[in-house]
Amino acid sequence: MATKLGSLETPTVSTITNSVTPFILASSGATLGRHLARRLVQVGITDVFSVPGDFNLTLLDHLIAEPGLNLVGCCNELNAGYAADGYARSRGVGACVVTFTVGGLSVINAIAGAYSENLPLICIVGGPNSNDYGTNRILHHTIGLPDFSQELQCFQTVTCYQAVVNNLENAHELIDTAISTALKESKPVYISIGCNLSAIPHPTFSLEPVPFSLSPRLTNPMGLDAAVEAAAEFLNKAVKPVLQVTAQDVSTMLRCGQKTIIFLINNGGYTIEVEIHDGPYNVIKNWNYTGLVEAIHNGEGNCWTAKVYCEEDLLKAIEIATGEKKDCLCFIEVIVHKDDTSKELLEWGSRVSAANSRPPNPQ
Repeated sequence: MATKLGSLETPTVSTITNSVTPFILASSGATLGRHLARRLVQVGITDVFSVPGDFNLTLLDHLIAEPGLNLVGCCNELNAGYAADGYARSRGVGACVVTFTVGGLSVINAIAGAYSENLPLICIVGGPNSNDYGTNRILHHTIGLPDFSQELQCFQTVTCYQAVVNNLENAHELIDTAISTALKESKPVYISIGCNLSAIPHPTFSLEPVPFSLSPRLTNPMGLDAAVEAAAEFLNKAVKPVLQVTAQDVSTMLRCGQKTIIFLINNGGYTIEVEIHDGPYNVIKNWNYTGLVEAIHNGEGNCWTAKVYCEEDLLKAIEIATGEKKDCLCFIEVIVHKDDTSKELLEWGSRVSAANSRPPNPQ
């Protein structure tokens, strides 16, 4: 029996439109996995970020089989979630696919971030075999209890709708409702698909989307251009601008042919924490970050690295990255002193320290 959680108002809205390519509706031989893949493409998703696990492998096969969908394999679930977060910001809606519990609990921090940022993100989890529910079996990928609801309970607080698909009869309704709710509420949703169901066809998978579905919210191009210009102007005025990257998925960037310029500011520790409250726990083992990227590169793909110690070296590295190495992923490590910080950070650290150390109010 499928479990459907969450509330859904009855809005007067249109159905999902084929916003990417027109589709010929599937015949009664359409499988659950292909149905889900087609729905993702119909709302404008062309790239899904995934990490394999034995509960989602068959589902991934069916997602790959969808011509309009590109599966981007990530190094871990949290990276997949953050990639889907960025994709949703750029394209209006994003999706990631992980495996049950061990994957779901790894991705949940990114889902919570998307929830706080009001991003429509579809988190798809390959769930246990539908026959295992209610059997009191203890499965791997769980926390060692026969109740399989732990992951669902966690996601209830950071998603606006949760659908656990355990049978084919209402899979169509659950999936379409989840996707439309993500778009309507502009929040993440959770969809769990039983690992034994993805390859099974059902007549309902040839139906049109359920009538309360929505088209994705598309970015206004003029507004987007204005936002990019404003952000660039803000960064150009900054004395020490610092930007978001996860090391492992530099390998994914290389595999996908990204031509990104990455600046890593290396000050040897957690300086922001030092300015709040110093201690030995703020010192971390320093890495050879350029060496790490070269190891990730491993001679496959276009990559260029540089380590700089002064402004002159930095300007030269930027010149190379934007010139002769413009077709490469460029990684520039900037070495700065551990106490090289701004006046504003010093003041902010003092204020946070004072706020954190306030004594309890009298009872």
